[in-house]
Amino acid sequence: MSGVVPHRARTRLTPGRRLLTLAAVAVARRLARRPPAQIRTVLARLRTGARPARYGEAAAARAAVVTVSLRCASDEGCLPRSLATVLLCRARGSWPEWTVGVRAHPPFAAHAWVEAEGRMVGEDADPSYFRRLFSVPAPPRGRR
Repeated sequence: MSGVVPHRARTRLTPGRRLLTLAAVAVARRLARRPPAQIRTVLARLRTGARPARYGEAAAARAAVVTVSLRCASDEGCLPRSLATVLLCRARGSWPEWTVGVRAHPPFAAHAWVEAEGRMVGEDADPSYFRRLFSVPAPPRGRR
């Protein structure tokens, strides 16, 4: 049985924000079926023109995603959850760092998350619990 990502209270979304979040989740679920290299290529293109996301922006996007999608709220939903979060932030003009890694200690498991202002967004684990494999950060200053 899968667990659910804890969140304090259900996030209230306006109808427009709910629709945008549902669209981000739908795109994220399709994108999550692609090989990692393709996902990274797509995200690297999408980040063009975005500014780095603030922590609060990324946290609000993540909260919206887990509000509209039980799959994204589950323990096994880290990939679509992280993808939907970056897509939702991008729709608002910002980009949190999208990261893929593995647990540093057994049992082995892959994990995907977002970071903003140098911090993991919405993750209960200590950052040292994971080893980063690759990421798609906000675009460099000259490429926005």
